[in-house]
Amino acid sequence: MAKKAATKKKEKSMEETLWDSANKLRGTVESSEYKHVVLSLIFLKFASDKFEVRRQELIEEGKEKYLEMKEFYNMKNIFFLPETSRWNHIIQHSKQDNIALIIDTALHTTEKNNPSLKGALPDNYFSRLNMDVSKLAALLDTINNIDTLKDAQQDIVGRVYEYFLSKFALAEGKGKGEFYTPKSIVNLIAEMIEPYKGIIYDPACGSGGMFVQSVKFIDNHHGNKKEVSIYGQEYTATTYKLAKMNLAIRGIAANLGAVPADTFAKDQHPDLKADYIMANPPFNQKAWRGNNELVDDPRWRGYEVPQTGNANYAWILNMVSKLSDNGVAGFILANGALSGGGEEYKIRKKLVENGLVEAIVILPRNMFYTTDISVTLWILNKNKTERTVTLNDVNKNYRDRNDEILFMDLRQIGEPFEKKYIQFSNDHIEKITSTYHNWQLIEKHYEDVPEFCYSAKTDEIRKKDYSLVPSKYIEFINRDENIDFGDKMAALQTEFAELLRTEEQSKKDLLNVFKELGYEIEL
Repeated sequence: MAKKAATKKKEKSMEETLWDSANKLRGTVESSEYKHVVLSLIFLKFASDKFEVRRQELIEEGKEKYLEMKEFYNMKNIFFLPETSRWNHIIQHSKQDNIALIIDTALHTTEKNNPSLKGALPDNYFSRLNMDVSKLAALLDTINNIDTLKDAQQDIVGRVYEYFLSKFALAEGKGKGEFYTPKSIVNLIAEMIEPYKGIIYDPACGSGGMFVQSVKFIDNHHGNKKEVSIYGQEYTATTYKLAKMNLAIRGIAANLGAVPADTFAKDQHPDLKADYIMANPPFNQKAWRGNNELVDDPRWRGYEVPQTGNANYAWILNMVSKLSDNGVAGFILANGALSGGGEEYKIRKKLVENGLVEAIVILPRNMFYTTDISVTLWILNKNKTERTVTLNDVNKNYRDRNDEILFMDLRQIGEPFEKKYIQFSNDHIEKITSTYHNWQLIEKHYEDVPEFCYSAKTDEIRKKDYSLVPSKYIEFINRDENIDFGDKMAALQTEFAELLRTEEQSKKDLLNVFKELGYEIEL
């Protein structure tokens, strides 16, 4: 008899357990809405835990008379919570029919008592959604088990928040998950442009992931977070709140504008000059301005006015206008921007001739939850000349690359995750960024690699009529020989099996419907 292999059931992580509990709300609350439910509750639990620790400190210091004075909490960067906003008050009433109103009151009073949270928390949200009280109570019990302060180094709440943002983006799928840029792409941008210190800006900041990763980059490279200032803007009101909460739980100060607003129609940072820009603006945004609107906007000065039918080049010029004299921008755009005609062609030609384009990097398909297309990472640099820069007490000697652009093709790089998506591992990011930095630095060695990277002179780009499509420059030889057919077939097999399972379930559901109607169907 064959010996049965012993298998150990994988223990669910805290994030997975919490997600399972949150998922029980589905059916009564749309996924696009219950992310605000879950994330605002996690925020309240975290803020309350920090408040209680500070409150105990004041008691131990003999300062009981200051326990209800917000100044004694704010001085330690801790949010002051009135009694009705504290987590123990919510838990004590979690089984009551009016728990939704109690949570709404807690969120309202928390925001009212902490000016830095203005516009950050959902307003009258829980009462409006009319949620199942028992399911909401179960979710509260699960969140109650999170020890948000267990390990400061692990940033438990930040980790949970990030996990939920990614899961919600996956759940909402195409056309709805724009608030989240996949983590490995954000990591790649941060490692390439190296936002050590200065002003960081994101004109379409979504839920704030670019800022979070910038600060993590500084931490990982032993920099000083006090040496960066963060500015951003977000159009969608609910996403604006997500960003403010996301930053608040990490103690990151940021100016996201007084209100959610359209970056083009209401630029809330008109005089900003940023050292680093990181962005993932909406792809191929249509009707972003009227025919006679924003024609004389100073952001286009020196360039043609971007066309009304597609905002790609409006985003580019907005970022160019915000760069400081030594500023660097890393942002994602649809591939069509690499070779478009008309006004896009004229703007692209000037960007190349002005020496602003430093690198063009094609990413693999299926990296985004909102679209399966391949997209491009652009790096713009206002200072590609020979210079020495001190970053974190290390001198970096840059070559003069004013007359060159680095092209990279990453479509054969990446690893699968969540069945149908692609992400970069840490090793992938190291390979990509070291190639880019080796190309930049005098003391490093760089060479063109077929099917991966190529450094093109401006004259070569002129001859190709200012196309920035990497395949026009990178050498491709015997591409089929480099494909691992085993990996490709394994991926196809997984995808096909999933399709068959879905079909089988649909068939069962249909048969059950007929059965409930009193009809039996034999297959």
